[in-house]
Amino acid sequence: MPSFDIVCEASLVEVKNSVEQANKEITNRFDFKGSDARVEQEERALTLFADDDFKLGQVRDVLHAKFAKRGVDARLLTLDKPEKIGGDKVKQKITVKNGVETDLAKKIVKMLKDAKLKVTAAIQGDVVRVSGAKRDVLQEAIALLRKGVTEVPLSFQNFRD
Repeated sequence: MPSFDIVCEASLVEVKNSVEQANKEITNRFDFKGSDARVEQEERALTLFADDDFKLGQVRDVLHAKFAKRGVDARLLTLDKPEKIGGDKVKQKITVKNGVETDLAKKIVKMLKDAKLKVTAAIQGDVVRVSGAKRDVLQEAIALLRKGVTEVPLSFQNFRD
């Protein structure tokens, strides 16, 4: 039976490259001279550091520009509130989403059932597996999901005949 998997993830290599390029630009920019502005990465957690709220916004803008240039979708990022860490210094945590969240997975399954397509959708951890009798029906399901789900970028992998 033909099937495919629906996933929602960013390439960690591209995230790492974006962070490195952002740090490089921040160290070279004149408005950050003498400041402690930087971006640190631990797997899927990023931490932005700056001297004040304005510079934190500038660091965030540089990072978003680098993500856009490297093809990492901004909808995969979850921003926490900025925190004061002593004096005027501030930091902000950013989490890179990985996997289809449970609520979204249920919404995807419901969309496929409501469309009356002859496919079966099963939630398997942070992946939704869709299988059907014909390849054409699966392609219709992909088209439906591309139109219907806009809050996060979905990618369709592991297509099997």
